[in-house]
Amino acid sequence: MLSPQPPAATYRIQFNRHFSFAGARTLVPYLQDLGMTELYASPLLKARRGSPHGYDVTDPTSLNPELGSEEDFTALTETLRQHGMGLLLDIVPNHMAAGAENPWWLDTMRNGPGSPYAGFFDIDWNPISPGLAGKVLLPILGEPYGKALENRELTLEATEDGLWIRYFDHRLPLSPGSSGRILAGWSRELAGVQGRPPLPQLTGLLNMLEKPAPDFVHAWVIFWRLYNTYPWIKTFTDHKLDVFNGKKGVPQSFDRLDGLLSEQYSRLAFWRSAREKINYRRFFDVSSLVSLRMEDEKVFEATHSLILNLARSGQVTGLRIDHVDGLRDPYSYLARLQDRLSCRGDLSSFYVVVEKILGDDEDLPTAWPVSGTTGYDFLNTLNGIFVDRCGAAELDRLYTGLTGSGEDFETVVYTQKKRVIAELFAGDTRTLAHRLGRLAEEDRWGREFTLAELEQALVEITARLGVYRTYINDFNVAAQDRFYIEQAAAGGMQGNPSAGPACKFLKRVLLLEFPDYLSPDQRASWLRFTMRWQQFTGPVMAKGCEDTALYMYNRLVSLNEVGGRPGTAGIPVEEFHRRNKIRIERWPCAINATSTHDTKRSEDVRARINVLSEIPAAWERRVERWRQWNDSQKPLLHGRPVPDENTELFIYQTLVGAWPLQEEDMADFGNRLRAYLVKAAREAKVHTSWLYPDPEYESALEKFVTSILEPRDGNLFLQEFTRFQKITAYYGALSSLGQALLKITSPGIPDFYQGTELWNLSLVDPDNRRPVDFKTRVRLLAELKEEDEKAGGGLHLAQTLLSCWPDGRIKLYLIYKALNFRRAHRDLFITGKYIPLAATGHGQEHTCAFARRLESCWSLTVVSLLLAKLQISNRSAHCEDGLPETGFLPGKAWEDSALILPAQSPGRWLNIFTGEVLNANREDGKNTLPLASLFHSLPVALLTSE
Repeated sequence: MLSPQPPAATYRIQFNRHFSFAGARTLVPYLQDLGMTELYASPLLKARRGSPHGYDVTDPTSLNPELGSEEDFTALTETLRQHGMGLLLDIVPNHMAAGAENPWWLDTMRNGPGSPYAGFFDIDWNPISPGLAGKVLLPILGEPYGKALENRELTLEATEDGLWIRYFDHRLPLSPGSSGRILAGWSRELAGVQGRPPLPQLTGLLNMLEKPAPDFVHAWVIFWRLYNTYPWIKTFTDHKLDVFNGKKGVPQSFDRLDGLLSEQYSRLAFWRSAREKINYRRFFDVSSLVSLRMEDEKVFEATHSLILNLARSGQVTGLRIDHVDGLRDPYSYLARLQDRLSCRGDLSSFYVVVEKILGDDEDLPTAWPVSGTTGYDFLNTLNGIFVDRCGAAELDRLYTGLTGSGEDFETVVYTQKKRVIAELFAGDTRTLAHRLGRLAEEDRWGREFTLAELEQALVEITARLGVYRTYINDFNVAAQDRFYIEQAAAGGMQGNPSAGPACKFLKRVLLLEFPDYLSPDQRASWLRFTMRWQQFTGPVMAKGCEDTALYMYNRLVSLNEVGGRPGTAGIPVEEFHRRNKIRIERWPCAINATSTHDTKRSEDVRARINVLSEIPAAWERRVERWRQWNDSQKPLLHGRPVPDENTELFIYQTLVGAWPLQEEDMADFGNRLRAYLVKAAREAKVHTSWLYPDPEYESALEKFVTSILEPRDGNLFLQEFTRFQKITAYYGALSSLGQALLKITSPGIPDFYQGTELWNLSLVDPDNRRPVDFKTRVRLLAELKEEDEKAGGGLHLAQTLLSCWPDGRIKLYLIYKALNFRRAHRDLFITGKYIPLAATGHGQEHTCAFARRLESCWSLTVVSLLLAKLQISNRSAHCEDGLPETGFLPGKAWEDSALILPAQSPGRWLNIFTGEVLNANREDGKNTLPLASLFHSLPVALLTSE
């Protein structure tokens, strides 16, 4: 593990053609004032035109011109430097865009295995599918090949840069041999046209094309000049193309084009069926993103030259590695990266974090030369302490009774992983099975297995693997990797006895438990197979869990997050502290995230939905009433109402989480909600899917949602829901404040996704990539700074902001104060001790607190939890139908509770948010602070010993 020079806080910006380098530059003073030290940028290298995210890189050797010029980028980084800030850059080593905009891919499609770039891409040039040797299967057709051909959707066209096959927006280059042959034939015919004077250029062109190795590029320049100079040559060429492209209704007229296509280094195929034969590794199942062979040093150098230069110049001060699990050998890649960085000036401890989704109790390999993950592990731990564990258990009963399904989440994941293996990764599975079959043939205990048995074992063990992947890269198998593989194999043998013997053999292969008689080459083949399998398991988990199961299991969807465990009942505070102590020991500079560009819901949406666990009985009563009131609004499709019970519960929770705070945001909410629900339904793959969309179902779903939100007389649901959501919105906001403070002061580097410094009620992408109103944020922060300086302490300001909580300024104020305190005390929060604190009295179950200490410098973080439940339990609180009133808790709710301080802690404390000075009490030999004093004005407190 590195000892990096970390940021104090990062702010993630999603760059695209609508938000450029120049736009980011104007934000730098604001970000500095907010307390940020690093601008955390989405990928900035050249990507597909119009890319909304930058992950579809087309040229890693240049910056994306849609974001601005090199001078604009330099101006941005110089402005960052002037403000004491750096640039944390997201890079994409796993894949590139597969299309004509990518010159390396284009050259590979034109020249096949002979292209100097063919080895850059993870292509199987000798696949098991017949007829694909030396070719790449391109699943770009919207219908079967024969139909597309005879519908004249595939055409040969002549353009300034050569001969191409056109399929709507796709352009595919012809091989040099095909292009040269066609051009030579046209040139001969043109030279022999009667009644036309001879053209010396045509004679020269023919001589050029008849050479053993013709220069087609130069030849085409000559021909294109003739084409645009002589109308009769243009007429001739256009006629030839028209005839070549066939005539609808005359099948034999397409024979020439069919033959031409068969000569190319690519084979075009229907996207839906091609998944069984595709012979290049993709990013998950996205055929338009082709994976790179990053283990090849030439590929590494070619794709990282610009990135390393930016790091050498100091313009980039940190790197985020996207999808590290897609790499063949993540450790070797990261070691090579750090080696190249350390050779470029004083960068021996360059700040690098990896996008890695950890399973339960899984730890990032400690040998990796990185500072940690991008924070999904922290996100789920933090979110879990705001879920009431008793209430979550009651929600189990509601969910089971409503849906009739008793399946736990792990079973759902297993089932859906098997499903996506069959539907999305059939070709990858079959290729792995054939490779395993070759290994079995060389093993006296394995040669009796059929290919079907080996494939079944592959499916079972992959579907039961409890993590995204293992990291075996040599003949030494780490204990953690062995545990997960043995666990998966045992599950496969127990759950599917018929697959038991093959699972046992596969387990031996994956754990490299060789028989003595295998040669060194055969042993190396086992290792190659294992490393290839490791690249396969991550996409299966991502598509089976993240993009299917998380949209199917709807008990409490605030837990349905990347790397989350929706079947759990939250996380005890003690577990939060345990994980934080491990974090400070092993990964003190990992990212602390709460919202990202990939989260299923923003932090504020999750916080609202979490409140339902505090009021399970009231929630259940309302769900039952809403179902009755809305039953008549459900369209019937094939005799069944839409939506079903599971989807209906999902809709109600989504409304609770995302309902706008401001009236002006309601106008667009309906459109956002409908688009989100269609996406969620397709991801769930129950009634519709991306592979097989059902427009009738999707239309019925949209109709239902539109109907229940219509502000008409007699809409009892909408009337009650709007009252109910005010309660969940209020207590969700209080929880969000607690999340923000814990993120800032816990071990790790706090990260803020664009716009989340105010309330942000975004759903999954593309909803969370909507433009951010930065002008308002800049204005509000300037006003808050001025008011804070005038207040000279902040108590009145804090109370005023909390009373006006819907405008979001209270969140902005908290973040501003806490981040600036953290920036002023960097060492305290990076190297200071982490000391969990307990409370006494009734409030002990509603408090999360810890101290940070570095020598004589101390800070205390104190956050209230589950305030809706505490309000209900407070005897003086008025509760209607099991719901708490909205309004900050009176001091008497905490009157018997105190925070127990460490023995050697100071006796005098300053509240950063309110300016109040608190003196510790001495009770029963312990120093304490009354919780009633700590939470007198705000539901959170950040104290310093200064």
